[in-house]
Amino acid sequence: MEKARAHLYIDGRVQGVFFRGFTQDLAESLGLKGWVRNLRDGRVEAVFEGDRKVIERAIKQCYIGPPASRVTNIEVNWQQYTGEEKDFTVKHTI
Repeated sequence: MEKARAHLYIDGRVQGVFFRGFTQDLAESLGLKGWVRNLRDGRVEAVFEGDRKVIERAIKQCYIGPPASRVTNIEVNWQQYTGEEKDFTVKHTI
């Protein structure tokens, strides 16, 4: 198991469509830690920490998203695993 951290910027119709809740449910079901939040520019930002293969599965599911969403692109920045995330939370918009 390779521990990893992925920082995502998700573009498309991803606000007002339960995308943050979808992402939280997905992460919790896969045992990932991190957070998700809306950005003022209309994107969603998320961080996943855990097993790299599991994170890759989560990213594929984010492309699908909840029914009303339409994801056009996900920018993924792979980072060193930190272990600082204790659970998966929804943060306030910045």
